[in-house]
Amino acid sequence: MNDRTVLISGAGVAGPALAFWLRRHGFAVTVVERAPGLRPGGQAVDVRGTAREVVDRMGLTARIRAELLREKGMAYVDERGGVRARLPVHAFGGEGIVADIEIERGDLARLLYEATRDDVEYVFDDSIETLEQTGDGVRLTFDRSAPRTVDLVVGADGSHSRTRALAFGPESSYVRPLGAYLAYFSTPHRDETGWFLLHNAPDGRVVGTRPTRDGRTAALFSFRSPELDVDRRDRAAQQRLLAERFAGVGWRAAELLAAAPDAGDFYFDRYGQVRMERWSAGRVALLGDAAWCPSPLTGQGTSLALVGAYLLAGELAAARGDHAVAFRRYEELLRPHVTRGQEIPGGGISGFLPASRTAIRMRDASMRAMTSRPLRGLATRLFFSKADGFDLPEYATAR
Repeated sequence: MNDRTVLISGAGVAGPALAFWLRRHGFAVTVVERAPGLRPGGQAVDVRGTAREVVDRMGLTARIRAELLREKGMAYVDERGGVRARLPVHAFGGEGIVADIEIERGDLARLLYEATRDDVEYVFDDSIETLEQTGDGVRLTFDRSAPRTVDLVVGADGSHSRTRALAFGPESSYVRPLGAYLAYFSTPHRDETGWFLLHNAPDGRVVGTRPTRDGRTAALFSFRSPELDVDRRDRAAQQRLLAERFAGVGWRAAELLAAAPDAGDFYFDRYGQVRMERWSAGRVALLGDAAWCPSPLTGQGTSLALVGAYLLAGELAAARGDHAVAFRRYEELLRPHVTRGQEIPGGGISGFLPASRTAIRMRDASMRAMTSRPLRGLATRLFFSKADGFDLPEYATAR
């Protein structure tokens, strides 16, 4: 087993988590990441349900809890900042819209990297250029590195996965747009509230703020729209588009947008879900958002990635060299859990981005009702229990 080689594309959350478990099972692992280093900051992500057991088994729970965001919950506010509806973090047992384990994506990725860097090869500032499967391996060429052949390749490189495109075909075959766009970036403004605040405006627009771990404010902008012809790499064009869409919205929109040009972590993309009939092709498998991106609206992406990494590594070890069996078992075990996790709660895009003032008022009223004692249990079952109900198998590890 020790001579089995796996190359993972992507050093976000899914890739290093898989590397962790593969090394436990005796595989030789390389992680290739397009960025020149670990990507700091990013959206707050949560660890929910079964994923909490995964990080417990990794021995990382204490380190994750030491770097939590400590958000008090989520609240909807009007154009003057007055609270219209509030969902405290404790309202649904710590697994509501804001969970009690919230951590910046960059911090979680760093912790996973630190747990694996001593016995996993990391190659930054590079990516797979070509991929050719043979009878006994996968021949790879790279943008920068020398070619190499490995036993298996796993694409953990996000919803715009290069690995998926090479092994399965174009992105358009698998990514389903949800009719909205998202921007997220850090600002120099200090956070004074400790709450995730959202202000909705008519025509399906929302501007929000979240506290960062260092006490600053992260900004969120989202709006409903059909497909737009915007270059994913042209930040200036994206920021002009945001300024146009949020002109006159009020609250803190103008103040936050003014900080966008100087944000080193500015992110802009459409909301979409990845739907695939299979997550493997020969010696290539997909993991996390590359395989099943549920969209940020579900709050399930990170937890599904952690559970998927544990299962994929465990099944590869259990199959004793038969990757076809391992990939089949991985999908059989995980797909029902992923299907539940891809369900968007709270009315989907229309619930998050109501189109009219009347719809905004109705959504706020429903959110207030959710926290009432008669409806709290029902809301938990309908919206906040999708990360539970999965029994993790036990796998024997090599060390």
